[in-house]
Amino acid sequence: MRWDKKRILEIDRRHIWHPYTQMKDYEGRDPVVITGARGLKLFTADGRELYDTISSWWANIHGHLHPALNRALAEQLEHLEHVNFSGFTHPWAAEVVERLRAFLPAALSRYFFSDNGSTAVEVALKMAFQYWQNRGETRRTRFLALREAYHGDTLGAVSVGGVDLFFRLYRPLTFEALRAPAPYCYRCPENPSPDFTRDAEDIDCNFHCVAVLESIVKEHCDEICAVIVEPRLLAAGGMIVYPAEYLRRLREITRRYGILLIFDEVATGFGRTGTMFAMESAGVVPDIVCLSKGLTAGYLPLALTVTTEEIYRAFYADYLEGKTFYHGHTFTANPLACAVAAANLRLFQEERPLERGRRVREFFHRRLLELFSGRPYVGDIRYLGYVGAVELVRDRTGREPFPPEKRVGFRIYMASLEEGLVLRPLGDVIYWFLPLCVTEGDLDEILTRSLRVMDRVIGEIS
Repeated sequence: MRWDKKRILEIDRRHIWHPYTQMKDYEGRDPVVITGARGLKLFTADGRELYDTISSWWANIHGHLHPALNRALAEQLEHLEHVNFSGFTHPWAAEVVERLRAFLPAALSRYFFSDNGSTAVEVALKMAFQYWQNRGETRRTRFLALREAYHGDTLGAVSVGGVDLFFRLYRPLTFEALRAPAPYCYRCPENPSPDFTRDAEDIDCNFHCVAVLESIVKEHCDEICAVIVEPRLLAAGGMIVYPAEYLRRLREITRRYGILLIFDEVATGFGRTGTMFAMESAGVVPDIVCLSKGLTAGYLPLALTVTTEEIYRAFYADYLEGKTFYHGHTFTANPLACAVAAANLRLFQEERPLERGRRVREFFHRRLLELFSGRPYVGDIRYLGYVGAVELVRDRTGREPFPPEKRVGFRIYMASLEEGLVLRPLGDVIYWFLPLCVTEGDLDEILTRSLRVMDRVIGEIS
């Protein structure tokens, strides 16, 4: 197929407004026109190849255009493309639930479909809030969330989000959540160690952040309906990796004070952290879990909010009692998306990519340390499963960040495209969010090129 690149860019420049993008940055440059993909690679309109090192915004799981997923989508088009899910059901939604039950704890037994990560969180927030209202505990109306957290861009999700760069402007539109400090080991004043965070499991930690969170819970326990966290990895907050013990302590606190616990596994689910779900590494089970992104392996929008029988039963009543959960989306449990999600889960069951990928993950972590630990501009190295990150600093000893006007991360991103990579930063945190099909050879090439880009850009601004 031939593409008219000039025409595509002309339409884009005249009419398209891109997400999370200051459009003025493209006054003198063009966005990259992607016309195809295969495996780890994206193909541009002018014939170049780019390693998709961020899995197309953290969604791609098995590589682009996996044959089994392609077949599932094509076959589904012969049966049913969409149907209202209110009062109807279909085999493909049932298969998703049945296959997912094999991976989730048995206590999480009720599945509510929606269509993206933000809506999965919105469902969880409304569900938690109404649970207490339906039980007559009407004072429980507040949520406790973490600073540096990200849970989506709809207003409820923004209300519990903690990344000020993204959300500060919208605070007048949101409800006020209680805030606890993020378990940001590298920036913790209680952690003077010069060592890198790595997977956060060997950090000598007194868990001061947990103590602060518990003090907030103790003060407001009669008002709080739920605590919401991203387990083991605060993704958009800077790929912040924290200890599994934090989650174990948090679960104990929420149980002691009778508060619901929500895990947002939108980014961390489906193998990305080395286990099917990040919560597995801590051995704890929340009351509600939010899933999306990797649910369809990056093919189509689909989400699930999964909860317990106890929470479900608080809504189960005669209609006139007014306990119905009034929430839904037009494309809830879309059959095309469900067919791909079911095929994705079959791949996990039949091919066992997490077991086969153990050596690759170990190589990834080892190679990160080998290549980046000696660079004076690398303040921290952290990793978990198929996610790795380096935090760039002006002064490694004092952990001093680069001045914002230098836009170091953005400059590295633009330079990475010239090297055949997509290194889309989070501020000055450069990260890799890789699919489960990555090989040691891919990793060596990606990380070597990444180091070359960083050395060049940092050298230019020093």
